[in-house]
Amino acid sequence: MHLKGRILVGPDDVRDEMWVVGGRVTHERPRTTREFTTVEGWVLPGLVDAHCHVGLDAHGPVDAATAEKQALTDRDGGALLLRDAGSPSDTRWIDDRADLPRIIRAGRHIARTRRYIRNYAHEIEPEDLVAYVAQEARRGDGWVKLVGDWIDRSTGDLESCWPPGEVAAAIAEAHRLGARVTAHCFAENSLAPLVEAGIDCIEHATGLTEETIPLFAERGVAIVPTLVNIATFPDLAVGGEKKFPRWADHMRRLHARRYDTVRAAYDAGVPVFAGTDAGGSLAHGLVAEEVAELRKAGLPAVAALSATTWGARDWLGRPGLTEGASADLVVYPEDPRADVRVLAAPRRVVLRGRVIG
Repeated sequence: MHLKGRILVGPDDVRDEMWVVGGRVTHERPRTTREFTTVEGWVLPGLVDAHCHVGLDAHGPVDAATAEKQALTDRDGGALLLRDAGSPSDTRWIDDRADLPRIIRAGRHIARTRRYIRNYAHEIEPEDLVAYVAQEARRGDGWVKLVGDWIDRSTGDLESCWPPGEVAAAIAEAHRLGARVTAHCFAENSLAPLVEAGIDCIEHATGLTEETIPLFAERGVAIVPTLVNIATFPDLAVGGEKKFPRWADHMRRLHARRYDTVRAAYDAGVPVFAGTDAGGSLAHGLVAEEVAELRKAGLPAVAALSATTWGARDWLGRPGLTEGASADLVVYPEDPRADVRVLAAPRRVVLRGRVIG
């Protein structure tokens, strides 16, 4: 395959052409007489959805046929690398499918007893946290997912789930086993203890404040804001208002300042990556919408693109369009740097060197 146009190898590395030989990228013209299929357009590395859940729906684990549809939907939207931020399903069979996205798994969610969505997580008490983190670190692909806060029925509001000592020991054990740790966090009060404990990433991070943002920046703790998911907070608040009015009010306030929160984090130097939270109550295939949301939050276009391409792949330890890398790429008819909404309509999706669509 011969790719012509503008090859966005990196934010500051734009080339006129590139080839795919044997399913891999090369920037050197091949010495062969064979004819190459030519594809023209603006080329990006396959997009990254850094927070999704293949094998999960609103009620818990799903069958393989449903998981396959989820992965195909992500693929057709250009998301060719997925960080599965917690799933009770065994999706290892996807690794054997050349037509499905690559997945980086975080194992199954680890939550406090009765402090998360039913059928999603291992629900345990703090004394068992280290053992379960070690178990999921061995099962995953270099990540472990904690539930950092949730509704506490005794207070009727979001509260931290784990004592600092136990979570610090658990994160240290994950790091010893070569895994990074991330956590679901909506609230303000769960963040600083997790960062002090050595956590690597926070999902959602709606509770960031001017006090905690500098701590994130100093420690290099990344956030995946999942803004397409945060958009559901008002509806969630309506559904839970009668039983948990404090929580409902809290969720509305977090939603109201979501864009300001993300922009302040970005401006402070906190690494920001694109993730959709697809697979729970949200549909798959929303990564383009998430990038558009990052732009609404005030991220520059190149930064929003990097959050789902170059920067995200580097953060996850996966190559982009570098020499010899697997040819996982997306072709667009127009410059996505000029308008990130172009991501919603790829001209071609190429996975492992094969044109998928």
